[in-house]
Amino acid sequence: MRKDANPEISIVIPLFNEAPNLKLLVESVLEVMRPLGRAFELILIDDGSTDESRGILRAMKDGIPELRVVVLRRNFGQSAAMTAGFDHARGEIIVSMDGDLQNDPHDISHMIASLEEGGYDLVSGWRKKRHDPFFSKRLPSLIANWLISRATGIKLHDYGCMLKVYRGDVARQLFLYGELHRFIPVFVSLYGSRIIEKVVTHHPRSKGKSKYGIGRTYRVLLDLLLILFFQKFATRPLQFFGLNGGILFGVGFVIELYLIWLKLWRGADIGGRPLLLLGVLLIITGIVLAGLGLLGELVIRAYYESSGKRIYAVREVLE
Repeated sequence: MRKDANPEISIVIPLFNEAPNLKLLVESVLEVMRPLGRAFELILIDDGSTDESRGILRAMKDGIPELRVVVLRRNFGQSAAMTAGFDHARGEIIVSMDGDLQNDPHDISHMIASLEEGGYDLVSGWRKKRHDPFFSKRLPSLIANWLISRATGIKLHDYGCMLKVYRGDVARQLFLYGELHRFIPVFVSLYGSRIIEKVVTHHPRSKGKSKYGIGRTYRVLLDLLLILFFQKFATRPLQFFGLNGGILFGVGFVIELYLIWLKLWRGADIGGRPLLLLGVLLIITGIVLAGLGLLGELVIRAYYESSGKRIYAVREVLE
């Protein structure tokens, strides 16, 4: 492949302190991709590594025309590194995978075939036989996958698998940060994209140290709340805040009417009743939530109009 060729396939791999795995990683990907006879590029994203990764990548780059290296100024996290890779990818098909050699590059070809033959927009890997510690990684992952599937309605076995194959236009629409890379299938579904899950091979980690553990579980739960809001109310925040604000306002108003009735018709003393404060609090909270909904609508309108983005995604135009 010539260095200036226009690639059909872009392979994006975010890296952080994976120096012991880099040489074998690149060799294994090239061994699989070169025989396919399709123009491809291998994009390695150095996410602010503090080991020898940058020097190793710089040394490898000159001898491998397919290799492109993007070095981030500091460690921004896996989601940001993936976004950087998608932004630099030129292929019509984009593959993402981990850099720790636990994903198997031999799965790439049959996942690409599934994408093209089935007309899908995302083929997501499923590590059915996963070689990781049970309590620190597999158990939290099982719980997270079950929660995400039930909450979002996107039924997948393995949201956390990095080995995925995307249509290029779909991947480039994604903007990821925090721990949101786990929710890529949910984001893709918001554009009406078609998703399929394929069983992939998973290898035990042989070199280097895992960067993730059970401590991520709480952050994933927080991000799940954010995703649920995105999925249902991202373009209509007033329906969320306005509805809840209206309910609170209505309950508070009924409470105050009841207290007024007690005062005027029963002559009861209501000044020291906690119910009076509760009613006032509910009314004020309801008004505040409704105001937040209005502000959210203004922000959404300003965002779409100023950025030129649309709230829809076109699959194709038939003329």
